[in-house]
Amino acid sequence: MNHPFLDLAPLSASRFAAIEDRVARLLGTGQDVVIMQGEALLPLEGAIRGTAGPGTTALNVITGPYGQTFGDWLRDCGATVIDLAVPFHTAVTADEIRSAFAEHPEIDFVSLVHAEAATGNTNPVAEIGEVVRAHGALFYLDAVASIGAEPVLPDAWGVDLCVIGAQKAMGGPAGVSAVSVSERAWARMAANPRAPRRSYLSLLDWKQRWIDGGRKALLHAPAQLEMLALEACVERIEADGLDAVMARHRAAALSARAGAVALGGGLEPYVHDVADAAPVATTLRVPAGVVASEVVGRALAIDAALPLAAGGGALAKEMIRVNHYGVDATAGAVRGCVAALGAALAEAGLKVDVEGALRAVEDAWR
Repeated sequence: MNHPFLDLAPLSASRFAAIEDRVARLLGTGQDVVIMQGEALLPLEGAIRGTAGPGTTALNVITGPYGQTFGDWLRDCGATVIDLAVPFHTAVTADEIRSAFAEHPEIDFVSLVHAEAATGNTNPVAEIGEVVRAHGALFYLDAVASIGAEPVLPDAWGVDLCVIGAQKAMGGPAGVSAVSVSERAWARMAANPRAPRRSYLSLLDWKQRWIDGGRKALLHAPAQLEMLALEACVERIEADGLDAVMARHRAAALSARAGAVALGGGLEPYVHDVADAAPVATTLRVPAGVVASEVVGRALAIDAALPLAAGGGALAKEMIRVNHYGVDATAGAVRGCVAALGAALAEAGLKVDVEGALRAVEDAWR
């Protein structure tokens, strides 16, 4: 199928498969990788509905809003769900996972978010994966925000279902996403009578009609522009080097944190321990009596292009997010955010040190 407005050649099945192979190399995985034609919520939900059912006992780790969503999907599938919630300013530990297994040995499914861009924390997946693997549970991971910002290694970590999206640290499109699927996960889906079949949510359809068919014929017309954007995005990461891209995100996170601390005005990191802070986004807590969404509004009035946002829902009152991912993982973007936040806080009557904060950004970036 070609694109009538842009006069593009049709996107062939072989090129679609080649893009999948490049994504698999990015993940360092030998598992099957399926690129799905929709935002990452599509494979996130499809993977849960494919592998969970009334006989499933799931440990659902909640370190932010997406963990809450996964618990809802699991319950809707009929699974017994054991929620392990930790404060959003920290990360879950492997010991907490181990304790949950000891208390509930029947757990056979674990759902976890790697990095929560919404709350600014990241979880130690490598350590948790060892615990999950030792117990034998199926391991489901949302790596949508973390891919490109920090290591994502489904094979090394024993992840059975690893979902990624390109719209954050990869700097790519939002309209396509991917999931790596282990043989264990495929077997669980095949044995699950409630797994979606003949459905847009169905991973089994991709397995049976695409992978098992030798990737010769696509299930439906591909999202051509999004697939080409994904290809270009992966090419850019390959050209820069994944290590360099991840280093840029880490530098952005460290400099944003240092700049916020030096700025003053009562602003402080929302995630207490730097080891728990995600490289994809830095979240900040505003002082008592200050409304985060109002500060962000004043900062964006200075420069509407800055990657700033208030926290979602109830967090809009207390949290500011510096979304330094993708093209915004730069010293310039961090400097702009810190300067604008300083001006906004000063306008609210708070004492800030913008020059000192900008020096801290530069020092931390080095």
